[in-house]
Amino acid sequence: MKQQQIDNNILVFPGSKEDSIKYAANDFVLIGKQAIEDHNAFYVALSGGSTPKAIFEVLGSDHKGSLDWSKVYFFWSDERSVPPDHVDSNYKSAIDSGLNNLPIDPSRIHRMVAENNIETNAQSYEEKILSIVPEASFDLIMLGMGDDGHTASLFPNTEGLDERSKLVIANEVPQKDTTRMTMTFNAFHKAKNIAIYVIGDNKASMLEKIFIKKQTYPICSVANASNHAKWIIDKGAAELLSPD
Repeated sequence: MKQQQIDNNILVFPGSKEDSIKYAANDFVLIGKQAIEDHNAFYVALSGGSTPKAIFEVLGSDHKGSLDWSKVYFFWSDERSVPPDHVDSNYKSAIDSGLNNLPIDPSRIHRMVAENNIETNAQSYEEKILSIVPEASFDLIMLGMGDDGHTASLFPNTEGLDERSKLVIANEVPQKDTTRMTMTFNAFHKAKNIAIYVIGDNKASMLEKIFIKKQTYPICSVANASNHAKWIIDKGAAELLSPD
């Protein structure tokens, strides 16, 4: 599976979208195996969106025996304010698209309860992370990028961008006329691995703004000097990037 490495953290796949998805699924498994070898558990925060959904489909169909799934702890990086059976639920998307095909211990699936009492439940979710995940350091946090540069539910010009102490918050998103539960940059900066999946030519303009024009959007604050993020980008999304 060939890829173009623009720098140490940006991988561009010149072939099909499926090449990017297969790499992402394999990367998930490799990180999981290493985590289980290191500390007998794999702590992962899942993301919503069409690309993670495609990754879950590959994991559910091709990797049933690739990982000791009984040792995987599933959390979510953000959730919409809808119940778990709603079509827009990130939890439902992950479960239905492939995770339900895997031998997962139900007690290790920790969804965000964002459909009611969202501020109280955000605090409870943070407490759960602190009680389960050592030092609140996830082995992998999966993230996407919106065409407005948002990630998780940290949208441009929202108060959650300035949160520097909490791990999970209720973030009001006026442009979506809603409040969503989301992990914060503080949570991301504690992670051992961060994967940002950017698939589709509708993301090309935003990537150009970030990497070529050096403009700043929420996705730009996911990593810091000591904790880098891996960008997994397909041909369409990379259309306006230059390796120079």
